[in-house]
Amino acid sequence: MGEESPNSTVTTPTGAVFLSYASQDAEPARKICDALRAAGIEVWFDQSELRGGDAWDQKIRHQIHDCSLFMPIVSQHTQERLEGYFRLEWKLAVDRSHLMATERPFLIPVVVDGTRDREAFVPDAFRAVQWTRLPGGETPPSFVERTKRLLSPELSSLGAVSGPVPGISGQVPTSWRWKPLLLAIAAVLVLATPAYFWISRHLTPPAAFAPPPHSIAVLPFVNMSGDKEQEYFSDGLTEELLNSLAEINELQVAARTSAFSFKGTNTDIGTIARKLNVGAVLEGSVRRSGNTVRITTQLINAVTGFQVWSHTYDRDLGDVLNLETEIAGAVASALRVSLLGEMATKIELGGTRDPAAFDAYLRASRTYQTHLTEKGLKDALAGYDDAIRLDPGYALAYADRSFAAADLAANWTRGRSSYDFNNALADARRAVDLAPNLPQGHEALAAAHAWRLEFTQALHEYERALTLAPGSARVLARYGSFAVLMGRTEAGLAAARHAVQLDPLNSIAHTGLAEALLNAGQYREAITASREAKVLAPDDPYATAWLGFAYYLAGDIQSARAMCESIRDTDEFNRLFCLAMTYRRLQRSADAEAMLTKMRADWGDSSDVFYGKVYAEWGETTCALDSLETALRVRDPYLIVLRSTWFDRLRREPRFQAIVRELRFPD
Repeated sequence: MGEESPNSTVTTPTGAVFLSYASQDAEPARKICDALRAAGIEVWFDQSELRGGDAWDQKIRHQIHDCSLFMPIVSQHTQERLEGYFRLEWKLAVDRSHLMATERPFLIPVVVDGTRDREAFVPDAFRAVQWTRLPGGETPPSFVERTKRLLSPELSSLGAVSGPVPGISGQVPTSWRWKPLLLAIAAVLVLATPAYFWISRHLTPPAAFAPPPHSIAVLPFVNMSGDKEQEYFSDGLTEELLNSLAEINELQVAARTSAFSFKGTNTDIGTIARKLNVGAVLEGSVRRSGNTVRITTQLINAVTGFQVWSHTYDRDLGDVLNLETEIAGAVASALRVSLLGEMATKIELGGTRDPAAFDAYLRASRTYQTHLTEKGLKDALAGYDDAIRLDPGYALAYADRSFAAADLAANWTRGRSSYDFNNALADARRAVDLAPNLPQGHEALAAAHAWRLEFTQALHEYERALTLAPGSARVLARYGSFAVLMGRTEAGLAAARHAVQLDPLNSIAHTGLAEALLNAGQYREAITASREAKVLAPDDPYATAWLGFAYYLAGDIQSARAMCESIRDTDEFNRLFCLAMTYRRLQRSADAEAMLTKMRADWGDSSDVFYGKVYAEWGETTCALDSLETALRVRDPYLIVLRSTWFDRLRREPRFQAIVRELRFPD
């Protein structure tokens, strides 16, 4: 650090410094606080052991709003902890900094150990300013003097500051120190040279942010329980609340995957809102101790950055579903959205009041969402079994167990035998019997009917689910794909596009749109949607596979080959399927036959629909029809795609037409 000139003068500082730190950094933070206070600087330094509650929450928010400098302490402890009240303080400070129309520095990050700035897990706004390093919190006089200068009233005029501003090198950031001079030079150059026309085009202020009215994102609540293993609970509770809000007709709610993509990123509220195109953001924290839960929430106007509403709830675990209703009602009121009819009853629909059942359900749901393997699905089913054993009237658990059972039967059945969706169908029916207006119950029943090739019943149940939950991205995506396969192309594509609008950062939503477009024969648009999915999830084999399929059906065979060869081993089936068709089109017949042989060796006679597709592409019509007739005998669930453009080569074959008639697609 550079030294100050002995002749420099510093006006008595005004305002206060807010010192934010992880509890493990209390000692170095105290040293910094003591050094600043000894120089007459007011420091807000919270040393309470138990943080939280309305009183503490409001006090901290007011202090961060009113302080002149926000000084976050960065260390290995802040990198190791993805949760903690210090991170909430950081978020509040960053949100405020984005609203400050001033050249005064506000964020002064201080590193107290060897943490490297480029590797530190901090908000982007912290990286826009230089950092100070005070190992162990040892605070030299030069840092104290610089802090006093930053608090000096004269700083309103940039030219009044002599000497460097605190930073790693002790130098003023170029973008701040030289701005008056650069502006003066720019004024001359702009008016004197043709560069004016470039600058006038490229420096035009961005369009005002105008999200849809009554649009909201629910960010994953921070786990404050001090136990990483409890994260399933805070995530699950967030998702339950998100689903509750999505059932309010007037609200447009960003879907789970897009909202959860910001988990642990420290992205500021304004950026999140713009990426999700929402006007409000709900965030909060969860602290669980046994069967007692404390939930702190705040609703933020994303356009202005100001808090609209906040509250802290203390509840027993068994009362959480009532709490969802209470929070959803408060949010709706804050956004001036009326709760129609029996909305409170609707939000609580299908739940449980048994704390152990609720806990088992959240654990199973976490497994189901993150482990779509054969073992993962079986583990999820066991978790749902526990929830239902503890509460036999738990409709949501029946619905989700139905989804898991259907996925297991559809994707992990091997050998030539009939697919068994009986358990999935029974669970879905039980969910609807227990809660006739539960959207998830009708969605599960639709999926079970669809896998059983009972298309008319499936279409009816999807339409019912969509009526009950018009703002659910998952229902929209599932209905969209199914409707296109049933010949409702316009309605299906509209639903799939709406799902992408609600879930813009979810690669699966974009892939679902690509799948619907591809099945509708709109191959170029399918390529565009698949590319969007690849941008969001470059390593996702599912997104890669569908981009390969889109290239293939669009006639870009070399691009299809390159894409399908790059599919990771975790999706070996789609890699083999794609290359069996692609290699044949490239006159690599031996390689194509090797791919099909490998498919048969791995999957036996449980994938005859796909073998039929390969044979159809090879021009071996008899083999293709033989495979499809076998698929019909065992009721292969993937016969659902038979009316899509995938099978146009067989459309005029009498045997193919007979199979289609047997399946009884809706008119």
